[in-house]
Amino acid sequence: MPILDIDHIQLAMPAGGENEARGFYSDLLGLPEVAKPANLASRGGAWFQAGSRQLHLGVESDFRPAKKAHPAFLVRDLDGLRQRIVANGQAPQDDEPLAGYRRFYLSDPFGNRLEFLEPENGAEQ
Repeated sequence: MPILDIDHIQLAMPAGGENEARGFYSDLLGLPEVAKPANLASRGGAWFQAGSRQLHLGVESDFRPAKKAHPAFLVRDLDGLRQRIVANGQAPQDDEPLAGYRRFYLSDPFGNRLEFLEPENGAEQ
Protein backbone atom coordinates (compact mmCIF):
# COMPACT_ATOMS: atom_id res chain seq x y z
CA MET A 1 0.00 0.00 0.00
CA PRO A 2 1.96 3.05 -1.18
CA ILE A 3 1.86 6.44 0.48
CA LEU A 4 0.20 8.79 -2.00
CA ASP A 5 0.74 12.28 -0.61
CA ILE A 6 0.74 14.41 2.52
CA ASP A 7 -2.73 15.45 3.67
CA HIS A 8 -1.75 17.88 6.43
CA ILE A 9 1.01 19.01 8.75
CA GLN A 10 0.36 19.52 12.44
CA LEU A 11 2.17 21.96 14.71
CA ALA A 12 1.54 22.38 18.41
CA MET A 13 0.36 25.50 20.17
CA PRO A 14 -0.44 26.43 23.76
CA ALA A 15 -4.02 26.41 25.05
CA GLY A 16 -5.92 29.63 24.39
CA GLY A 17 -3.78 30.74 21.43
CA GLU A 18 -6.46 30.39 18.74
CA ASN A 19 -6.90 34.14 18.17
CA GLU A 20 -3.14 34.63 17.88
CA ALA A 21 -3.02 31.72 15.43
CA ARG A 22 -5.78 33.27 13.32
CA GLY A 23 -4.10 36.67 13.35
CA PHE A 24 -0.83 35.19 12.19
CA TYR A 25 -1.83 32.42 9.80
CA SER A 26 -4.97 33.99 8.29
CA ASP A 27 -4.50 37.74 8.64
CA LEU A 28 -0.74 37.98 8.07
CA LEU A 29 0.02 34.95 5.89
CA GLY A 30 -3.34 34.80 4.10
CA LEU A 31 -4.18 31.16 4.79
CA PRO A 32 -7.95 30.62 5.00
CA GLU A 33 -9.17 28.98 8.18
CA VAL A 34 -10.88 25.61 7.81
CA ALA A 35 -13.64 24.63 10.23
CA LYS A 36 -12.62 21.74 12.44
CA PRO A 37 -15.02 18.80 12.56
CA ALA A 38 -17.48 19.19 15.43
CA ASN A 39 -16.13 16.15 17.28
CA LEU A 40 -12.61 17.69 17.33
CA ALA A 41 -13.48 21.36 17.89
CA SER A 42 -13.66 20.97 21.67
CA ARG A 43 -9.94 20.18 21.75
CA GLY A 44 -9.10 23.73 20.71
CA GLY A 45 -6.57 24.68 18.06
CA ALA A 46 -7.17 25.90 14.53
CA TRP A 47 -6.86 24.51 11.00
CA PHE A 48 -5.79 26.41 7.88
CA GLN A 49 -5.75 25.64 4.15
CA ALA A 50 -2.39 25.89 2.37
CA GLY A 51 -2.90 25.08 -1.31
CA SER A 52 -4.13 21.49 -1.54
CA ARG A 53 -2.93 20.69 1.97
CA GLN A 54 -3.81 21.80 5.46
CA LEU A 55 -1.86 23.09 8.42
CA HIS A 56 -3.35 22.00 11.74
CA LEU A 57 -2.45 23.70 15.00
CA GLY A 58 -3.27 21.45 17.93
CA VAL A 59 -3.27 22.36 21.60
CA GLU A 60 -0.57 20.64 23.60
CA SER A 61 -0.72 20.90 27.40
CA ASP A 62 3.06 20.68 27.80
CA PHE A 63 3.70 22.91 24.78
CA ARG A 64 7.23 23.39 23.45
CA PRO A 65 7.76 25.04 20.06
CA ALA A 66 9.31 23.17 17.13
CA LYS A 67 12.55 25.11 16.69
CA LYS A 68 14.18 22.85 14.08
CA ALA A 69 11.42 20.69 12.57
CA HIS A 70 9.22 22.86 10.34
CA PRO A 71 6.83 23.02 7.42
CA ALA A 72 8.08 24.76 4.27
CA PHE A 73 5.58 26.88 2.34
CA LEU A 74 6.09 27.35 -1.39
CA VAL A 75 5.13 30.95 -2.17
CA ARG A 76 4.75 33.36 -5.05
CA ASP A 77 6.21 36.85 -4.37
CA LEU A 78 8.59 36.05 -1.54
CA ASP A 79 9.70 39.70 -1.44
CA GLY A 80 6.12 40.91 -1.00
CA LEU A 81 5.56 38.42 1.81
CA ARG A 82 8.80 39.54 3.48
CA GLN A 83 7.69 43.18 3.29
CA ARG A 84 4.34 42.31 4.87
CA ILE A 85 6.03 40.40 7.66
CA VAL A 86 8.51 43.21 8.36
CA ALA A 87 5.71 45.80 8.30
CA ASN A 88 4.01 43.66 10.96
CA GLY A 89 7.06 44.09 13.21
CA GLN A 90 8.56 40.66 12.68
CA ALA A 91 12.04 39.75 11.45
CA PRO A 92 12.46 37.02 8.83
CA GLN A 93 15.71 35.09 9.15
CA ASP A 94 17.84 34.19 6.15
CA ASP A 95 19.78 30.95 6.03
CA GLU A 96 22.24 29.11 3.82
CA PRO A 97 21.31 29.16 0.13
CA LEU A 98 19.25 26.29 -1.22
CA ALA A 99 19.94 25.59 -4.91
CA GLY A 100 17.10 26.81 -7.11
CA TYR A 101 15.25 28.71 -4.37
CA ARG A 102 15.17 31.95 -2.45
CA ARG A 103 13.98 31.47 1.11
CA PHE A 104 13.69 32.69 4.66
CA TYR A 105 12.51 31.44 8.03
CA LEU A 106 10.07 32.95 10.50
CA SER A 107 8.72 31.87 13.87
CA ASP A 108 4.98 31.81 14.41
CA PRO A 109 3.57 33.53 17.55
CA PHE A 110 4.28 30.36 19.54
CA GLY A 111 7.92 29.96 18.45
CA ASN A 112 7.38 27.23 15.83
CA ARG A 113 9.82 27.51 12.93
CA LEU A 114 8.36 28.07 9.43
CA GLU A 115 10.16 28.19 6.09
CA PHE A 116 8.99 30.20 3.07
CA LEU A 117 10.57 29.55 -0.31
CA GLU A 118 10.15 30.59 -3.91
CA PRO A 119 11.81 29.10 -6.98
CA GLU A 120 14.51 31.38 -8.37
CA ASN A 121 13.50 33.42 -11.42
CA GLY A 122 9.84 32.44 -10.90
CA ALA A 123 10.46 28.97 -12.35
CA GLU A 124 7.96 26.30 -11.36
CA GLN A 125 9.46 23.43 -9.36
